[in-house]
Amino acid sequence: MALQQRIVMISALLTAPALAAPTIPAPQAPAPLSNAVPSPLVGSGETELLERSWRKLDAELRALDQLLPVEPEPAVRDVLSTPELPSNLLRANQPPQGPIQPEQTAPAPPLALPTPQQLEATGVASLSLEQALALAFANSASLQAQREQVAAALATFQAAMGTYWPTISAYAAGGYSRSRSTETSLQANDNLGFGPLFSSTGLLTPANPALPPTQPQTGTPTAGAFYAPEGGWVKSTSGSTDAEGGLQLNYALLDFARTPTVKAARASLEQQRNTYANQLRSLQLQVSKAYYQLQQQDQLVRVYDANVRNDLVLLQDSLDLKQAGLVPRLDVLRRQAIQASDEETLIQALADRAVARRQLAVLLNLPPQVTPSASDPIVVQPRWPLDLEQSLLAAYRGNPELEAILATRQALSQQKQATAAGLLPKLSLFANAGGTSNLSSLGNFELGGGGCCGSTGLPLTSTNGWDWSVGLTMTWLLFDAGNTAGQARALAKREAAAAQQYAATRNDIRLRLEQAFFNHEASLAKLSSARRGVAAALEAFRDVRLRYLTGLSSELDVSITQDRLINSLVQRLNATVGVNVTYAQLLRELLPMPRDPNLPIQPQLQLQVSSSATH
Repeated sequence: MALQQRIVMISALLTAPALAAPTIPAPQAPAPLSNAVPSPLVGSGETELLERSWRKLDAELRALDQLLPVEPEPAVRDVLSTPELPSNLLRANQPPQGPIQPEQTAPAPPLALPTPQQLEATGVASLSLEQALALAFANSASLQAQREQVAAALATFQAAMGTYWPTISAYAAGGYSRSRSTETSLQANDNLGFGPLFSSTGLLTPANPALPPTQPQTGTPTAGAFYAPEGGWVKSTSGSTDAEGGLQLNYALLDFARTPTVKAARASLEQQRNTYANQLRSLQLQVSKAYYQLQQQDQLVRVYDANVRNDLVLLQDSLDLKQAGLVPRLDVLRRQAIQASDEETLIQALADRAVARRQLAVLLNLPPQVTPSASDPIVVQPRWPLDLEQSLLAAYRGNPELEAILATRQALSQQKQATAAGLLPKLSLFANAGGTSNLSSLGNFELGGGGCCGSTGLPLTSTNGWDWSVGLTMTWLLFDAGNTAGQARALAKREAAAAQQYAATRNDIRLRLEQAFFNHEASLAKLSSARRGVAAALEAFRDVRLRYLTGLSSELDVSITQDRLINSLVQRLNATVGVNVTYAQLLRELLPMPRDPNLPIQPQLQLQVSSSATH
């Protein structure tokens, strides 16, 4: 676009009467720049040479312009019209529909994605900086994750404290088994001298069992009840139901790793709590900067919109003067180019404001259908109440970022001791008591080989019992190929690394604070200068416009003065926002925050200086 505007301006010079007619006399007296002749040409030959030079340059520029992409829309014919803005950009920059409501602050579920209906139903709601901070503290996903980390560390510490107590456990077992077995006698048992019950002829079987006992009887010898001949066998099926249960107690009487483990868990809990407090500080700074930047973008849109409106007024002035023959066509073309450039700046400012709104919405974790807008006016924060030395001392005192590193180092030291204690003896007490019960069945007998197997078959038996035991166990790791010692050395090195991290963080805190402190002082000084610059630029613009309308100044003077006015307004705005942002950066280093996630959080926008902090 800028190249095409240059071509139009050059073409206007080629068709201007000053170059077409060589009879224009040279100026006899100083004239305003708007009426001055570009060159005091008096000869037709020189004019023709100059015209050919301009035509050659115009041809080169037109050839170069062919390399640019073709415009998707035809050029606007109405010079006083403005281009239509994209609908998405207008929707993202619509004015707030009112203050934010409680039902608009509930965040979406953590594992949910926005639906098309939620993305289409976008509403803009206004809120103050204090409301934004309160919403961020309540809704921030990263802050909620840190709260869960604190709760996990607390549970780990409580679990470690339980090692000081004995463990009591109940145990029980039960089952049923069934089997079929064959028992075979490989040698007869009638030579053991156990009497007739083990003899193959140890018993006499009556010949006539019906005779009374008083009458003499004769019988045949038979094997005893427990006689088992060689090769005799019996098959039987057995079933067994077993059950046992009891209580068991274990208690470590002597454990050198127990206390360091508990202290390490306590230090890890403190580290997570200090990390939570430091994250609160960082979140407040992020929200404050995002809110101040949104205020800045709102004001920039107003400034650039007023500038475009002013361009239309100045363009109308140039058109009126051109119709009256008081200014050349060049003034109108320059005003059109300036207006187009200012429109581009306004469009970019609208896009920047839409992005700033979304950045704040992300920090506040608002629902996808809600877009925040700043309701607070831009108010300059006061001067930082502490000097640099007092600020540094206060920043180091109780700093959660430094204390988190110290807690990490303490946890590593205790873990090192607990690991090294694995090489020391451990004495434990154990005790248990319980009972057992067994129910066995035997049946489905099958005999063969000349007799049973010399054992009594009990078809169903029951066995019950109980027992208890108590004692001491000692374990002592004598050799592990340096595994435990290596782990202890690794923890010692990590402890030393934490000390170096502490030093680096300490230096970073000083750098951040000094940078914010000096920039805060500079922003206050620049704000004072910018206020004077705005007042002077505004008066200069009023004067130069009146002079232009009366022919005492050129359009170039108007353009330069207008640019200085807009720049001075932007500089004052930047200085104001710079004061507020640097104040928030200083506040981030000294702001007291709770370390317990269950305690309430009160947003604090200014430092509350106590009498002890100033001495």
